[in-house]
Amino acid sequence: MRPPGYFRPALAAFAACAAAPLFALLCAASNPARADNWPSQPIRWVVPYPAGGGTDVVARTVAQAITPGLGKQVVIDNRPGAATIVGADAVAHARPDGYTVLTADTATLAANPSLYKKLPYNADKDFVYIGQLARFPLVLVANPNFPARTLKEAIDYAQKHPGKVNFASPGAGSPHHLAMELFMDQTRVKMTHVPYKGAAPAVQDLLAGQVDLMFLDLASGQQNVQAGKLRALGVATPKRLTVLPSVPTVAEGGVAGFEAYAWQGMVAPAGTPQAVVTRLNAELVKALKTPEVQKKLEGVGVEAVSSTPEEFASYARAEAERWGKLIRAKGITVD
Repeated sequence: MRPPGYFRPALAAFAACAAAPLFALLCAASNPARADNWPSQPIRWVVPYPAGGGTDVVARTVAQAITPGLGKQVVIDNRPGAATIVGADAVAHARPDGYTVLTADTATLAANPSLYKKLPYNADKDFVYIGQLARFPLVLVANPNFPARTLKEAIDYAQKHPGKVNFASPGAGSPHHLAMELFMDQTRVKMTHVPYKGAAPAVQDLLAGQVDLMFLDLASGQQNVQAGKLRALGVATPKRLTVLPSVPTVAEGGVAGFEAYAWQGMVAPAGTPQAVVTRLNAELVKALKTPEVQKKLEGVGVEAVSSTPEEFASYARAEAERWGKLIRAKGITVD
């Protein structure tokens, strides 16, 4: 037999919540969403880039594909700014109830921790990894007037004119910039970096001949390369790209083992229930393996990539070590 008054505290709490609507809301808000009835409301997917770009296209394509399986709408929330820091900060401090996720990329997880002295988020502690989404192949391109027509000629020319050849990037510390720093290390050439605020103005000046070279992600440069407006010298992938079959890999051009991508995946706030992570990963993998999603992403120069949460976490940490080592060796900072 229970002692007198045993149920009294629980009954009093229940009565208080039932009697006062505002207090009831606070009671509900004090408890995380149960994983067994998740999702019971729309899911917010924070994209740390403006609408209309390659990252936004990936998120909207995948969001549409996973909505039927989840049974709730996935709403894209664009939060651009400060090399993904604005969006990452918002999600790192969001409630870990499974209703907020983030597109986290090379900058968010691999480069920013070494580029910035202080970050409002901790890439290792503030997120749980859900799965990879996509890779953006990088292509070394030259403006039409650049004297070199092949990768070997470009390397020879840069070696003969140290510091005279310049290269563009969407910004200091971007995957495009870091790829060129790696390229210069492996080829022992010295070129001058011209950073821009985004890929669009960089490509515009490249087309106009204001800069010589650039590692450009295929999503931003595929049309100009295929139209012959930019000269592709090599792709930074292990194999040739199906959309650019005549362009050799950088390794084929003489830089053995060279490989660089801009990549991205999905994360959620640390503490998100494991059952939610598992469910989201299953829906991501299923969507990314469908021919419809793969075809749409390939059409904008993006490679669909799926993984387990553990594989994504391992990959992101290996990339953080790889690029962090280069950033520190080159003394690259952005603050």
